[in-house]
Amino acid sequence: MTNKVLLKGNIAIAKAALESGCSCYFGYPITPQSEIGEFLSSEMPKRGLGYVCAESEIAAINMALGGTATGTKVLVSSSSCAVALMQEALSYAASDELPIVLVNVMRAGPGQGYIYPSQGDYNQAVTGGGNGDYHTIVLSPASVQECADFTQKAFYLAQKYRNPVILLVDGLLGQMAEGVEINTNPYQEIDNSSWRLDGNKDRTSRKIHSLEPNETALNKHIVEMHKKYRYIEENEVQCEEYMLDDADIILTAFGSLSRHAKAVCNYYREQGVKMGVFRPITLYPFPKKRLSELSLQAKQIIDIEMNMGQMLKDVQLSVLSNAQISFVGKPVGSWLKKEEIINIIDNIIKGGVNAGI
Repeated sequence: MTNKVLLKGNIAIAKAALESGCSCYFGYPITPQSEIGEFLSSEMPKRGLGYVCAESEIAAINMALGGTATGTKVLVSSSSCAVALMQEALSYAASDELPIVLVNVMRAGPGQGYIYPSQGDYNQAVTGGGNGDYHTIVLSPASVQECADFTQKAFYLAQKYRNPVILLVDGLLGQMAEGVEINTNPYQEIDNSSWRLDGNKDRTSRKIHSLEPNETALNKHIVEMHKKYRYIEENEVQCEEYMLDDADIILTAFGSLSRHAKAVCNYYREQGVKMGVFRPITLYPFPKKRLSELSLQAKQIIDIEMNMGQMLKDVQLSVLSNAQISFVGKPVGSWLKKEEIINIIDNIIKGGVNAGI
């Protein structure tokens, strides 16, 4: 017997955040993620939790800095061009080691773009638009169920590593409804009593800050942050492998587009072509070590994205073999269909083109 219900991705995220113990939400409406804030605006006051529809995206993320500094589990949700406005505060959160969870339900860009689906924020999330040497953990769901499950994981990783975590969601997933089960939070609670700002009546004073007093202190702080990042890169990498045991053609894709890649793979398998799919789940840390290993068996690697090739750079850097690397992409609009991808891949396999957009 299942407890699945039909939910949009946005609502699944909101419900999973509450199940994760989220106590405060700060946001500002923007398509295609507005249902997250709308749902929480009704539910959180009923539970005595903090909900704020801020006056702007910049206000929302800066409120989150204050909220999470108290040890409270905080959620912020937004989209693309609005997340661009939050980059300075995300840099602060990384330096202050504050565990903010940010959901970005992507829309088209650059600039204001439009509400069409896209995967155009890979660079923004993985590389970051803030200043300095820092990383943000990035999770990429491919289904509504994973929207819920990865929301819970995002809160856990944020608390565990005292680091901002981005749930990077395709605009398609935010608006798509599927059967989903909101599970009891499977992750242990992380004790944050050693750093949170909750009053110093019975202890010495604490402070959380980004500004260091001198070069030596700043160098030490950044080096310690990167020790943490190296640990994350060793221990928190996650990927999905589909029919890769004997594959000599590997498709790479992230998010919901990986489902189309699997359908393409199934088609070619029926034609006797040894094809498989490699899907990064953690975009940072990128599963480069595993892709490097798989590349040694591949003759061709074909990256498929709803952008102009943003993950492609990480794929290229991971490949250790002489495999031909090609790209199939589209920056915005209706998702690349199975038939469109097959038409381009047919030409790639025949040697007709090296990229298709």
